[in-house]
Amino acid sequence: MNIGLGIPDAPPPTLAPRRRTRQLMVGNVGVGSDHPISVQSMTTTKTHDVNATLQQIAQLTASGCDIVRVACPKTIDAEALPIIAKKSPIPVIADIHFQPKYIFAAIDAGCAAVRVNPGNIKEFDGRVKEVAQAAGDAGIPIRIGVNGGSLDARLLKKYGKATPEALVESALWEAGLFEEHGFGDIKISVKHSDPVVMVEAYRKLAEQCDYPLHLGVTEAGPAFQGTIKSSVAFGALLSQGIGDTIRVSLSADPVEEIKVGDQILQSMNLRPRKLEIVSCPSCGRAQVDVYKLAEEVTAGLEGMEFPLRVAVMGCVVNGPGEARDADLGVASGNGKGQIFVKGEVIKTVPEAKIVETLIEEAMRIAEEQGLEEVEGTRPEVKVTQ
Repeated sequence: MNIGLGIPDAPPPTLAPRRRTRQLMVGNVGVGSDHPISVQSMTTTKTHDVNATLQQIAQLTASGCDIVRVACPKTIDAEALPIIAKKSPIPVIADIHFQPKYIFAAIDAGCAAVRVNPGNIKEFDGRVKEVAQAAGDAGIPIRIGVNGGSLDARLLKKYGKATPEALVESALWEAGLFEEHGFGDIKISVKHSDPVVMVEAYRKLAEQCDYPLHLGVTEAGPAFQGTIKSSVAFGALLSQGIGDTIRVSLSADPVEEIKVGDQILQSMNLRPRKLEIVSCPSCGRAQVDVYKLAEEVTAGLEGMEFPLRVAVMGCVVNGPGEARDADLGVASGNGKGQIFVKGEVIKTVPEAKIVETLIEEAMRIAEEQGLEEVEGTRPEVKVTQ
């Protein structure tokens, strides 16, 4: 039997075509409307601690991070950049604030790009020509990163606060200075901690330029709150085709940022879907512990890289329908579970065997498809009695 997986042969539908932009290369990662939307994060280590920084970059890479940013607030951090840029498995962007000399240090170090914050870099406008020359000679792009919390004092005075208009004016002003010196490999972000202000700023910016845009709700908050804020804001913009790279800014392990960003893109069909667990929220009709069952199935299938939609349902109302529509599913009740594969009931098992059976069937589906499992990711069957 040939089992069809969760992703159709034709490209899945999206809510809107991508906004057309100019194209950039950040190391070996293409950025712009001709390339997939990339997920970024930022290391939380002290950059001058090379081993710790590279270890965290390795963890981020393993989680699916496409591009990583590192802070460079001190000379000792700048001195560590050549080794980090050389040994990192993914492109490294140097994040520069306050001191323009670190921009040139990052370029000389071989970083794949540089992020500059014009609002807090000393005498930045007067140094644009030098930065444009250095970046152009090195063949690397510049991200102009405007933040609501560090807006240029001139624009704060003009607008009174960090409004969408102020953020956009700041970004386009600085981009214009680079363009005057013949440099156009520019990506822009206009971040704000308020998702509504952030969304409006990006919408206005998208109307006025063709630069690739990096999306972010800055200082989004702890994991739960930050995930909600970022999902709402990114969903609003990505559904209109706006956005070329994203970063979910969480007060949490940066690996969590990658997981959330990846799921946002997968949910909008902007990145190929992998394992997807469909499970009911439970109610008074449930005849099994759906929470426990869903958690055990998720843990047991962790590490699968191929697209598989698994439905874990706890009653007879929506259970059979959802399980039938999935690649693999179970409709549970009365101490047993009906196991579905592509809409057909293949067996009925006792409740204690549901997790084990689902994992075994998932493995069988993968083997029948001839897909190679990633070494070391074959799930173990973990059943809590």
